[in-house]
Amino acid sequence: MSTAVLSKRRLGPGRPVPYGWALGPLLLIALWVVGSGVGLIDARTLPAPWTIAGTAGDLIADGRLQSNLATSAQRAVLGLVFGVVAGLLLAVVSGLSRLGEGIVDGPVQIKRAIPSLALIPLLILWFGIGETMKVITIALGVLVPVYIHTHNGLRTIDNRYAELAETVRLTRLQFVRHVVLPGALPGFLLGMRFAVTAAWLSLVVVEQVNATSGIGYMMELARTYGQTDVIIVGLVVYGLLGLVSDALVRLVERRTLAWRRTLAG
Repeated sequence: MSTAVLSKRRLGPGRPVPYGWALGPLLLIALWVVGSGVGLIDARTLPAPWTIAGTAGDLIADGRLQSNLATSAQRAVLGLVFGVVAGLLLAVVSGLSRLGEGIVDGPVQIKRAIPSLALIPLLILWFGIGETMKVITIALGVLVPVYIHTHNGLRTIDNRYAELAETVRLTRLQFVRHVVLPGALPGFLLGMRFAVTAAWLSLVVVEQVNATSGIGYMMELARTYGQTDVIIVGLVVYGLLGLVSDALVRLVERRTLAWRRTLAG
């Protein structure tokens, strides 16, 4: 094996570490356990992991955690689906048409600059404080990253593919199916990683606005009664949901884009 090849391999990140995604969270938990065990962490500020585990067990035993988790998951999934569909459609319209870009891109960029939290008072006036407002808020948070990254993926497709499609007389639908969507897939999947995170972040916000169920409502109620351990359980659930959903998107990305040779290996 040549020296050049060996040097090239050393410059890369190396082989994938089995379950490497879990190393960071496990290290944090280890520091938490040690800090709580030796008394460096005040239990009134941050309860010990075994206290949190006991509280989670109690919440599961009386069914509160499962019920609130099911409600939160339903809101997040609905908002994610509507946001992804809307963002993808807008990206295709904007990416394939200069007129479409002129109409669509400006409003999306304006929304990008406005935090979803700032829109909640207006959405409450328009849709009330029910489920519709919550799902729309999540969908708006999801729409932007899906649109931005898919649109960028569309615009970076090599123009020679369009010329080839014209040469072989592909229809507009065939062009979208065989050239546009595969070419925009890497950007779309990157946008999905940001979208699932945005969905959970938006969920945290909307579930603390006049909600009567959900993980966020459970945490807000715990804050009222000073139950720090219940709040930590809610945060852990949110963190696990975000970690698992991101891992699923990354798995789909690796399987779908296995043909690409990148540093990710």
